[in-house]
Amino acid sequence: MKHKTKILTSLTAIALAASFNTVAQSNSSEDINDSGFYLGGNYGYLRVEGDDDFDDDKEAFEGIAGYRFNQYFALEGSYIDFGDYGTDLARADVDGYTAAIKGSLPVNEVFSLFLKVGQLWSETDYQALDYSRKVDDESVFVGGGVAFNISTNLVLNATYSVYDTSLEFDDLDDENFDTDFKQASVGLEYRF
Repeated sequence: MKHKTKILTSLTAIALAASFNTVAQSNSSEDINDSGFYLGGNYGYLRVEGDDDFDDDKEAFEGIAGYRFNQYFALEGSYIDFGDYGTDLARADVDGYTAAIKGSLPVNEVFSLFLKVGQLWSETDYQALDYSRKVDDESVFVGGGVAFNISTNLVLNATYSVYDTSLEFDDLDDENFDTDFKQASVGLEYRF
């Protein structure tokens, strides 16, 4: 019996060592593929909704740079051109920068779901009749979507984001308008 116990213990130890070595090798190869810098760009549809006359539909362009710590967590920054929207009487042109925390959940080797939460710093150029003004704003945003791995380095994504912004016409009757930018976009991401 002692002899069989020694053999079973030895085989178990060998199996555990082999399993540990296989897991360590697979994790080290995953770390190489799932971490590092990435650059990307998105093109999409922007819906501007608010309690004012600035409701509009436009195109939006976004450039992205980020760093993936692993397959689950990344920090991401972007530049977004929200475009020019409004009416003939009053118009606004908005662009901005974001910083976000991005969490990903791999579904399989090809697809993953992601959610990002962050801060938008925007600048709006207002024009109303003969009046013009530039206003800086800070607001939060949340976004989510799906990513499709085309290759080891190239990813196709679809994203939906909501930015909680406000329009400020303090000099015109001290009015502030809450406005949401709702952006649906598709884009490519290149991982280094």
